[in-house]
Amino acid sequence: MMPFHSNNTSQEALNQSFCFSINKPPFQINHTIASAYFSAVFCVLGLSSNLFAFVVLVNSFKQTHSRSRSSFLLFLCGLVVTDFMGLLVTGAIVVTFHITHFNWMKLDPYCHFCNFMGMSMVFYGLCPLLLGASMAVERFVGITRPFARSINMSKSRVCTIMASVWVAAGCISLLPLFGLGSYHLQIPGSWCFLNISSMPLDMAFCLVFSLVGLTSLAVSFILNTVSVVTLLKVCCGQDSTQRRRDYEVEMMVQLILIMVIASICWYPLLVFIAQTVLSASKLDIRKLLLYIRFATWNQILDPWVYILFRRSILKRIYPRMDWSRGSIASLYSTSMRRLTHSSIGRPASIREQTSDEPKQEHELMSMQSVSPPS
Repeated sequence: MMPFHSNNTSQEALNQSFCFSINKPPFQINHTIASAYFSAVFCVLGLSSNLFAFVVLVNSFKQTHSRSRSSFLLFLCGLVVTDFMGLLVTGAIVVTFHITHFNWMKLDPYCHFCNFMGMSMVFYGLCPLLLGASMAVERFVGITRPFARSINMSKSRVCTIMASVWVAAGCISLLPLFGLGSYHLQIPGSWCFLNISSMPLDMAFCLVFSLVGLTSLAVSFILNTVSVVTLLKVCCGQDSTQRRRDYEVEMMVQLILIMVIASICWYPLLVFIAQTVLSASKLDIRKLLLYIRFATWNQILDPWVYILFRRSILKRIYPRMDWSRGSIASLYSTSMRRLTHSSIGRPASIREQTSDEPKQEHELMSMQSVSPPS
C-alpha cells in the first residue's frame, strides 16, 4: 500500500505543478518592457477608452434609422464590450500581481487560475480578430449585394453572428483542457499564456491560434479591399445620386482603420509564435513581451477609431473639406484619370496643349470671319 500511495502522491504533485514546470517563480527580470507601470497605464487607458467609446456608440445607435448602420453599430458595440472585458479580466490579474506579488504556486497549486488566465488571453485575443472578419463580411455583402443584405441581415442575426464568434473563440481557448496544448506561467510571473514550444501538442495549439488569427486578418484585408473598390465604382457610376449615403463611406473608413490597427498590433505576435514553434528555436522572452504589448495596443486604439473618425468630428477638425460621398467620388474619379493618363505616358502639359489646340483654331477662324476685307 505504501508504494501505491507514494506513486499517487508524486503523480498528484506533477499534475499540480504542470503549469509551473517550465517557468517557476520567483523571477529575476529587469526588462523595461516588463515594468508594472506599463500594465497599469495600459489597463487604465484601455478601460476608459472603451467605456467612452461604448457611450458614443449607444448614442449613435439610438439616433440611427438605417438597418445597415444599426447592424454595423451592433458589431462595434460587441467589439468594444469584448475589448473592455478582455482588459478588465487580464489587466486585473496582472496589476494585482504587481501590487501584491502573490506566489502563484501557493495561490494556485492545481493551475486552475493559470488556466483561466491563459484561456482569457486566447479568447479575448481571437475575438477582436474574428469580429473584424465578420464585420468585413457584413460590409462586403452590404455593398456588393445590398438587396440580399437588407432582407437577411437583421439585428437578431447580427447578435447570432457575434455569439457564434464568441463560442468559436471559447472552444479554441478550451483545447488545452482537452489535451491539445497547455497553458504555462510566463515571465515575469504576472501572466499565463499558451506554451510556445516545438512539442507536438503544444505546436499544434500554437499553430491553431496563429493560423486562425492570420486567416481572420487575411479575410478582412481581401473583403475590405473589394468593398472599397466596389463602393468607389458605385460612387462614380450613373446611380451615384440614387445611392448617395455618406454613412457607407464612414463605416468603410472605420472598418479599414480597425483592420490596419489589428494587423499592425497582432501580426508580429502571430508570426512570432508560428515561426518559433516551426523552427524549434529558443523562445525569446523580450520579443514575446514586446509583441504582447503590441497586441494590447489593439484594445486601446480600437475605441478611438469610433470616437474620432466620425463625420461629425471630422467636419469640426477639417471644416473646409467636404466629407460627403460625392466629393470622395469626384476625388477618386480625378485621381483615376490622372493615373490613366500617366500610365499611357502623356504628361499633363501635353494633354493641356492638345486640348487647347481645337480652341485656338476655332478662335482664329472666328477672327478671320469677322475681320474686314483689306
